[in-house]
Amino acid sequence: MQDIYPSRHAKMAEFLPRLDPVVHGDWSEDAPIGKDQAAQFDRDGYLVLKNLFSDEEVAFLQREAGKLLADPAALDEETVITERDSREIRSIFQIHTQSPVIARLAADERLASVAGFLLGDAVYIHQSRLNYKPGFQGKEFYWHSDFETWHVEDGMPRMRALSMSVLLAENTPHNGPLMLIPGSHRSFLTCVGETPEDHYRMSLKRQEYGVPDEDSLAELAHQHGIVAPTGKPGSVVIFDCNIMHGSNGNITPFPRANAFLVYNAMSNRLAAPFGVEKPRPEFIAARGQPRPVVPVSGPLIERVPT
Repeated sequence: MQDIYPSRHAKMAEFLPRLDPVVHGDWSEDAPIGKDQAAQFDRDGYLVLKNLFSDEEVAFLQREAGKLLADPAALDEETVITERDSREIRSIFQIHTQSPVIARLAADERLASVAGFLLGDAVYIHQSRLNYKPGFQGKEFYWHSDFETWHVEDGMPRMRALSMSVLLAENTPHNGPLMLIPGSHRSFLTCVGETPEDHYRMSLKRQEYGVPDEDSLAELAHQHGIVAPTGKPGSVVIFDCNIMHGSNGNITPFPRANAFLVYNAMSNRLAAPFGVEKPRPEFIAARGQPRPVVPVSGPLIERVPT
């Protein structure tokens, strides 16, 4: 398969043109989001849906997250990622296959129908995780484009995927909220440096390869600015696979947590990685013939399989 987004090959970083649409679906009156919202996602590369879930649904999700964090021994050990210098949990991957509640969340019509519209296709879960940034101890996530990693290390062919961060704790300006560079999704910034074998073992704790250079980051930030969407639990931040994003550490006493779901178009299933010999494990990137998500309507608390 031709590599139309080559990265980590050249000695210097460069901006390549984006060769894929941002919004793949054609908007109509029965679309799951408004016309202005679709236009904003196309222009800025992200969208915030405020208070998408009720207080009861949020409490339901928070209880489930608390159970998962309190008993990591009950989970697949490989999917539990701790901070680099402590035993604090940073992320739990493949969470939709380990928790019926998160599986139901991933299929919820309020999320899955939006993903299907924006990607213009049936969708599947490429990656899921519970992200946790505890008070005082939560470490940063450095700037990156998800697609660069998914393309080079997983074999995602095109920019036809998106992420949804379902807020499970209030995101404030102070507790390390997600930061995005709006408009940065319009070009592909290549990275420099050959990728070490089994890079994922280090990168899930702290990424050192596949990160953009500071000069290019500064250029993007000066051109587009930086935003840090905040919101109450139950809000959802949707962002394009290629937007530049990251987050600061959390030195406040207020933890930040989110359920993180990556939807990929069925037509964009993974091929062989474009920059490494061995693809990352299944718990990070679903391979083979994944099942399409079938949207489920109604309150989250109902119809959760046991």
